[in-house]
Amino acid sequence: MNRQIIESVTAVLEQIADVLSVLKETHYTARLAVLSGVSLGEHVRHVVEFYQELEVGYQTGLVDYDARKREKELETGRDYAVLRLQQIVTGLQPENKVLQLTYKIRSSDITHLIKTNYERELLYNLEHAVHHMALLKIGIQVLTDIRLPDHFGIAGSTIQYRQAQCAP
Repeated sequence: MNRQIIESVTAVLEQIADVLSVLKETHYTARLAVLSGVSLGEHVRHVVEFYQELEVGYQTGLVDYDARKREKELETGRDYAVLRLQQIVTGLQPENKVLQLTYKIRSSDITHLIKTNYERELLYNLEHAVHHMALLKIGIQVLTDIRLPDHFGIAGSTIQYRQAQCAP
């Protein structure tokens, strides 16, 4: 397993947990027009549940992101979400393994399978989390005066690109 993947996932999930730990519960659950009426908690739930489905898939060999529980407590309980983020970090697997990814095309009831692996799905979830962090950042800036880390919600490749552009 590429240790850098685990370290990157850990860093991103810890960033989210750190921000949530200073966020007021009312901010976490507020529905925001700028986010199409969705709360910060709903974005966090979405991220957490993708990682949870990957954990299940690691055990069963079949990853199904559409099977998410959509657990209301993750949307409404900031401390509960922090706990779940911490559990995901401690549950990250050190060994890569082959998995099957199941999906349905929206216009069809046919289930498809794609061969994938744990590392590839961790990378997918990492980028997916960063995307939602960008949305969290917008909501947090609207609701609070919390100072977020400069790279919060920015993809690693974008950070590298920007650094290369600024290099002499």
